[in-house]
Amino acid sequence: MAGIYIHIPFCKQACYYCDFHFSTSLKKKEELLNEIKKELLLRKNEFGNEQIETIYFGGGTPSLLTIEELQLLIGTIYENYLVVNNAEITLEANPDDLSTQKIKELAQSPINRLSIGIQSFFEDDLKFMNRAHTADESKKCLIEAKKYFDNITIDLIYGVPNMSNEKWLANLKQAFEFEIPHISSYALTVEEKTVLHSFIKNGKVPPVDENLALEHFNILVEETEKQGFVHYEISNFGKPKYFSKHNISYWQGEKYIGIGPSAHSFNGIERSWNVSNNTKYINSLLKNSLPSESEILTINNRFNEYIMTGLRTIWGVSFEKIEAEFGAQYLEILKKNAQPFLEKGLLEIELHSFSSGTLITTQKGKFLADGIASDLFVI
Repeated sequence: MAGIYIHIPFCKQACYYCDFHFSTSLKKKEELLNEIKKELLLRKNEFGNEQIETIYFGGGTPSLLTIEELQLLIGTIYENYLVVNNAEITLEANPDDLSTQKIKELAQSPINRLSIGIQSFFEDDLKFMNRAHTADESKKCLIEAKKYFDNITIDLIYGVPNMSNEKWLANLKQAFEFEIPHISSYALTVEEKTVLHSFIKNGKVPPVDENLALEHFNILVEETEKQGFVHYEISNFGKPKYFSKHNISYWQGEKYIGIGPSAHSFNGIERSWNVSNNTKYINSLLKNSLPSESEILTINNRFNEYIMTGLRTIWGVSFEKIEAEFGAQYLEILKKNAQPFLEKGLLEIELHSFSSGTLITTQKGKFLADGIASDLFVI
């Protein structure tokens, strides 16, 4: 499996918590899209004869693009890459962009999966985050989207200061009422150089409470399970057959190309990333030069990444894969470092046979998965 990610770095306004690369000015949109197309052309041989199974438009806010602009980029991919039949093609979208007409246009395009940034169904939460849409727009767009799309995922944020457990539960119940088959849900995090970081630093809003976030996470896990969702990655809950194929490819170490400013790529041994500056990105490609840097991953880097991603998913960390790809020494180190977490009930081993097994996080350990993984790293 190989995938293509396209970063569309434009937003109507800046969410207070966001530290992704974007611009609120659309002045260079046409120019930048031309260079995104050129980058797709310049990199068309990187996959060789491998087939593309997923295409993902992220950002930023890709739903700001017109259907013609989206079709131009999708057409460029189909003309220059080997794309499987029924490839998963995802568009991240904000509710305020999803008018009935826009939804109908998207449904007539090759896009077959919508990722809608709801974040909350409550107006005060949306104002706290400085979202561009309203709670009413969230509900209206889901009603319309359900008429034309079967594969829909929504984003929800928990751990918001002063959000009660009852309010968080109401958010989830609202999502369930719409019968959405996939939910991506994240704890509110405070990134440096964001407006939220400044507000907390200056005492305008209370700091994020990790205990509250944990309570919300446990409610999330319990309630989604009741509704038949599979908790297949720490932040992702899907009904059977509705898991994100694109994101799974990241977590399982598949190859992908990242197109656009700030986008990352991975080919199995090397990681590269584009410049996080729209003007520099455009100017570089005008000269037919890729605006990227790269690094060859060491064996320790690759081991650590596998531990990090594996422990976040239901597929865990395979002892057989560790030994085959990294050697018996790495497997022994992993087993030794994992022992304290096994004793605390944060990790467990699923035995497949006398000689093979998988290391996975327990329910108690899921919320702490990233911290546990970092303690298992080989430096």
